[in-house]
Amino acid sequence: MSEGASTMRHIPVPARLRGVDPAVAIAFGCIILLLLGGSLYSSNFLSLDYLLQQLKVASFLGVIATGMMAVILLGQIDLSVPWVVTTGAMMACAATAYGATGAILAIPFGILCGAAIGLVNGVAVAYLRIPSMIITLATNAVAQGLMVVYTGGFSPQDSASAAMRFLATGYAIPGLPNGVLVWLAVGLLAVFLLTRTTFGRALYAIGNRERAAYMSGINTRRITLLAFVISGGLSALGGVLLAGYASKASQSMGDAYLLPSIAAVVLGGTHVLGGKGSYLGTVAGVILITLLQSILSVMQIEEAGRQLIYGAVIIGMLLLYGRQKVM
Repeated sequence: MSEGASTMRHIPVPARLRGVDPAVAIAFGCIILLLLGGSLYSSNFLSLDYLLQQLKVASFLGVIATGMMAVILLGQIDLSVPWVVTTGAMMACAATAYGATGAILAIPFGILCGAAIGLVNGVAVAYLRIPSMIITLATNAVAQGLMVVYTGGFSPQDSASAAMRFLATGYAIPGLPNGVLVWLAVGLLAVFLLTRTTFGRALYAIGNRERAAYMSGINTRRITLLAFVISGGLSALGGVLLAGYASKASQSMGDAYLLPSIAAVVLGGTHVLGGKGSYLGTVAGVILITLLQSILSVMQIEEAGRQLIYGAVIIGMLLLYGRQKVM
């Protein structure tokens, strides 16, 4: 080895840069570039009002992506997100038709319906060993069929409760949307679970090597089950927030959140094969996707073009991460 190469090898790395995930750093760098690029179209891209509005929009995706991250850390996937989101929204709105009691129970009932679908997914994956891609596609179709039967194929007539609207669009703290506060609460809980609990450590261990995790005493089936329940419950919570934002639920309202939720998690550096990832990266991915959506909207790119971009991003990250060895 040459003397120059040996010298470069021993140059100390600044402490503040040690342990920084390159994917997270790249994601935040792209966020800055998108903001600067968007400002070329409109100076409002850098205004406080615009940034808060984008955070409000990002909060819905952020809640849903949190559940998706838990499943992807296992090396699994949840493709039932679209109609779990819709089911949570529709069932929460449906509960409001039953008077004051229904209005009080609307939000927890909607979340419970999503968690129930997640429970079905979890049992099938953890105990019946059905591939997650297959069972979640199936439950998504079943949920779609049930909601079509419930509504008769028409737009639901039930409206969101006052609590749902306040949770999605209100301001408990002046200037800061409640949706952002909900995402903050979910995010803090996620960080605590991932970094301070045996559940979080088990998620990473199973994602790295399930058999080794099982041999070390981890109840892999229970952890997998809980991860899918969390994913279902948070997807439904995202639907509740969306219904509150729009004041009612609608058919296929969750379709636009499947690819973005996966892309946000993967863009943030979570390994698609499981075992690696940080919640800070997911936050960066969510904000990046939201800003990208905003810029594509300003550029008047149709939905088909957006889906093409999301798909290309996921394929690119699969090619990148799929060749890396998980430590």
